[in-house]
Amino acid sequence: MNRATQLADIQSRIATACSKAGKPRSAVTLLAVSKTFPLSDILEFYSYGQTAFGENYLQEALDKITQLADHPNAQTIAPNLQWHFIGPIQSNKTKPIAENFSWVHSVDRLKIAQRLSEQRPTTLPPLNVLVQINTSGEESKSGVHPEQAEDLCKQIHGLKNIALRGLMTIPSNTDNSNQLKAEFLKCKSIFDSLNSKGFGLDTLSMGMSADLELAIECGSSCVRVGSALFGARDYSK
Repeated sequence: MNRATQLADIQSRIATACSKAGKPRSAVTLLAVSKTFPLSDILEFYSYGQTAFGENYLQEALDKITQLADHPNAQTIAPNLQWHFIGPIQSNKTKPIAENFSWVHSVDRLKIAQRLSEQRPTTLPPLNVLVQINTSGEESKSGVHPEQAEDLCKQIHGLKNIALRGLMTIPSNTDNSNQLKAEFLKCKSIFDSLNSKGFGLDTLSMGMSADLELAIECGSSCVRVGSALFGARDYSK
């Protein structure tokens, strides 16, 4: 299956899920998760209209961004291509993230948000951030505990140079749709509660290749799709 067909298939799945959920197709953004895949693959998807790409590994992402800057068509492509950082964030890595990305999906500590705010160049628009919620309760997983989410969002909301746009969650690694649904709805409930208190959030990043339909049913406005677009990853490279 070629890249154009893979993208069309995912777009069709999203459109069908949106229709079933009674929302317009424009209500859900597709984030193509490009970790471990080369810039050439990203540029191929870009040629078919995909502009938002998610990266988990900072150095790998920075290498691609540097390669893009050297591309013959960089002046045309770079302003239209949107880089999202979606991996865990170490405090010593915030500066290059603040300088090179448009979105960060994985903020779970005030210290990280403060550093991103302080290190975001004032020549760039505010950095869009999402607070990651640990809806599964797994200690090994990143994310703020649900009961602490409101306090963290309050602290982040007033920071300069970043814009708090919403929430993100990574649910349990399970095929149990009832468990997944419960975790997605927990995140949606926090999202709705925050908005009822005036936070004005507009982005709920939930759902991946295997569960994007369920996530959209539960209120997701951004699905993070990797393997269904790019294929299986080879982590040995």
